[in-house]
Amino acid sequence: MVIAINLNPRMSIVSLRHIWFGIGAAMVAGSLIAFFVLGIRWGIDFTGGSLLEVTLSQVTDTASVRTILEGVGYTNLQVQEIGEQGYLIRTTDLSEESHQALLGTLRETYGGAEELRFDSIGPVIGHELKQTTTWGVILILALIGGYIAFAFRKVSLPIASWKYGLLTIACAFHDVIVMVGVYVIAGFFLGWEVNAAFVAAALTVLGYSINDTVVVFDRIRENLANRIGKDFEETVDMSIRQTFARSLNTSITTILAIAAVLIFGGDTTRPFAFALMVGIAAGSYSSIFLASPALVAWEYAKKKKA
Repeated sequence: MVIAINLNPRMSIVSLRHIWFGIGAAMVAGSLIAFFVLGIRWGIDFTGGSLLEVTLSQVTDTASVRTILEGVGYTNLQVQEIGEQGYLIRTTDLSEESHQALLGTLRETYGGAEELRFDSIGPVIGHELKQTTTWGVILILALIGGYIAFAFRKVSLPIASWKYGLLTIACAFHDVIVMVGVYVIAGFFLGWEVNAAFVAAALTVLGYSINDTVVVFDRIRENLANRIGKDFEETVDMSIRQTFARSLNTSITTILAIAAVLIFGGDTTRPFAFALMVGIAAGSYSSIFLASPALVAWEYAKKKKA
C-alpha cells in the first residue's frame, strides 16, 4: 500500500523545530515518569523463577488458583488469566519435583490441567542476562554511532560528521525510551512483563529508527554535495520533504502488518507486537521531526558561539 502524501513546498518543518522538540521532550518525560512511578515488571528471563501456562478443565478465577497453591506451600505467586480457562502462573524457581507437584495439585483440584508451557531460569542466570543485555545495547549503539560518523566523514561543513552519528544515537534513545514508557503503562494494566521478546523488539526498533534517520541524513549529504538550497536550513528542509513520503509509507505499511499480529496473534506475541508498533511510530517521528531539525539547531548554536 502506497499513500500519496506530499508536503506543501511552503511548509518548513525545520522552522517549527521548537514545537517538534517540545513534543519529543514531552513524550520522553512522560515515559520516564511512567518508568519511575509504575516501574518495570521484569520477566523470569531477568529475575529468575518459573513460569507455567496451563488450561484448567473447570472454570475458576485467579484468586481461587492463587489460594489453592498458597495453601499447599507455594509462595511469591503471580497468577494471570489468559484466554478461556487459561492461566499463567509465575513463582520462584521450581525443581522438577515441585513442578510436577504443582501440576498434580491443579489437576486434582480442577479435574484436569493441560500444561502448555513451562520455563524455569535461575536467579543468577537472570541477573547475568540483564547485565549482558544492557552492555550489549550500549556497545551496539556506540559501534553504530562510530560507523555513521565514518560514513559521513566527507561531510564536514557546516556540521561535522560525528554530529550525525551522535544525533542518530540520541534519536534511537528517544524511540526506545518512549517505547519502554508506553509499554510500562500498558503492562501495568494488562500484566505484561519485560522479557527476552521485549529486548528483541527494542533491538528491532533501534535498527529501524537508525535506518530511517540515516535515509534522511544521506539525502542531506547528497543535497549538500550538489549545493541544493541557498543555505543549510533550506537544504535540510528540502531533504526532509524529499524523503517524507517514503518514511511515512514504510512506517504505515510496517505498522499495519504488526497490527495484524497484535489483533489476531496469541497472548505471548501480543506484547511483542505492541512494543514494536509503539517503537516504530516513535522512530518515524524522531527521524522526520527531531534528527534533521536538530542538525540545524546545532548549526545555529555553533554560529552564536562563534
